[in-house]
Amino acid sequence: MATESNSHSAADRVGIIDMIGHDTRSDEAVLIMNEPDPWDGSEERLHFLQERFNAYASFLLDGECGESHPELKGKRARIEVRCAYMPNQRAIELLGMIHDQLAFQDIKMEVVVPGGDGDCGGGGCSCGH
Repeated sequence: MATESNSHSAADRVGIIDMIGHDTRSDEAVLIMNEPDPWDGSEERLHFLQERFNAYASFLLDGECGESHPELKGKRARIEVRCAYMPNQRAIELLGMIHDQLAFQDIKMEVVVPGGDGDCGGGGCSCGH
C-alpha cells in the first residue's frame, strides 16, 4: 500500500493511504484519508470512496500497517476522513454505513470537516487558520 499526501483525482487515490500516524492521547494508529474535492453526489464518487475505505481497512486488517510501521502494531485503529467540503446526503449515508461496518472490525472512524466550505475557520475548526 502506497502512502502519499499529494492531491490526485479520486480514482488515482484509491490505493493510497494519505497519512499514517500515532495519536499518543488515545494510543491509536491513525490513518488519514484526505477528501479535498467537492461532493458531486455521483455514483462514481461514492464508489471510489468505498474503494478507498476497502483499501484502508485491508491495510489494517491484513497486518500490513503493523508490518510497515512496527511501532503501531497491536494498537487500536482509527480512520480519520478529512473532508475539505461538507459531504452531501448520499455521502453521509454511505459514511454512516461504512462507520457501522468498521465498528464490527473494532476500527473507529471519524469524519472531520474544518469549515464545511473548503476553508478553515468555520465553526468546527480549531486549527487557527
